[in-house]
Amino acid sequence: MTQLKTQMTTRPTRMRYIIALLLFITVVINYMDRANLSIAMPALSQEFDLTTGQQGLLLSAFGWTYAAMQLPGGWLVDRVRPRVLYASCLVLWSLATLFMGISGGFVALIILRLLVGGFEAPAYPINNKVATAWFPERERGRVIAFYTSGQFIGLALLTPVLSWLQTVLTWHWVFILTGVVGIIWAAIWWFVYREPRDKAGVNRAEIDLIASGGGLVDVESGTKKETKPKLRWSDVKVVLTRRKLWGIYLGQFCLTSTLWFFLTWFPTYLVDYRGMDYIESGFMASLPFIAALVGVLLSGWVSDLMVKKGLTLGTARKLPIIIGLAMTVFMLGANYTDSTALVIVFMSIAFFGNGFASITWSLVSALAPERLLGLTGGMFNFIGNLSSIATPIVIGFLVTDIDFAPAFVYMAAITVVGVLSYVFLVGKVERVEE
Repeated sequence: MTQLKTQMTTRPTRMRYIIALLLFITVVINYMDRANLSIAMPALSQEFDLTTGQQGLLLSAFGWTYAAMQLPGGWLVDRVRPRVLYASCLVLWSLATLFMGISGGFVALIILRLLVGGFEAPAYPINNKVATAWFPERERGRVIAFYTSGQFIGLALLTPVLSWLQTVLTWHWVFILTGVVGIIWAAIWWFVYREPRDKAGVNRAEIDLIASGGGLVDVESGTKKETKPKLRWSDVKVVLTRRKLWGIYLGQFCLTSTLWFFLTWFPTYLVDYRGMDYIESGFMASLPFIAALVGVLLSGWVSDLMVKKGLTLGTARKLPIIIGLAMTVFMLGANYTDSTALVIVFMSIAFFGNGFASITWSLVSALAPERLLGLTGGMFNFIGNLSSIATPIVIGFLVTDIDFAPAFVYMAAITVVGVLSYVFLVGKVERVEE
């Protein structure tokens, strides 16, 4: 009996899976607040009589501050514990989202959308830091795939719901209710999340399992007041002068370009260029997100399986990304058919590829200098999410009232650049030395 009790107490607990669930739900809310504007845009643009150029500017407003705040956000992530920083950001961006529902004009909407983007900026660097602290390397691909899938599950399930809500009530309630949900979740995160060594229910065996597998269980020690590192220009130089890091930066820009197309222009494309109503477009828009969900879950499983089978970390992490990016070119098929069903098929294949490539944060964990995880993640997200500015604006000025084809040509060209970046710039996957 004593021996059995000893075995039970030395068996690793699984609290890290609860942390993965927290990250997943937070990502669902994060992307719900990114996509709510695209759902409301057809009705909103009609009410305010917006041109396609104005729509592009409004859809891009999130990206201006989201990108600009990546480096300050990464700096904060290296200094403020995730429990405090994530809860604060959730409250602030949710309040800005809520006020979008009661704003009375185009300028007010842009200002509030800028605030949403700025306050969401630290989100993914926080996710990456939490995953790096809580999970060994051999589990990290699946975990990153799992919480990243939250963006697609949330959008797949919530896009029809929010479209229905807009039809039954008005577009204003799309923002009000999503804002309220975010504020409630901020309180839950604050009360539940802790670092590995501080979390109740975690035994020493789980801590040892994480640490021996490459998890940085003590990464938060640098955030204590007496040991806070100062931002140095030499640190910025490190994350800006390494070829490997530039490979993932450029690749992320190309990957997120496709994501931002679906987050901004896709519902408008279905309503204004394919003649669907709001409820029908909400259902159709959800299908590519479901495909992307399947892609991202399959990607994490395949990537970790390749690691388990003895393939190099570089092959296991890069191959799904390259294959997924290449599949995005299927989007061009929409230019050669009048069938709405075929358009959805092409879009679903393209977005499946985007999901299959969405384990890019695993390369940040594997390549970033250990002391500069937050700063590297911030730079990665900054350059990657410049697409959140470029994609809505470029498409807004490329398309006309009757022709959307140039948008798909642009997206295919960007994807090719992403493939070349991972093939020729990233090289062997190993942690960058300072």
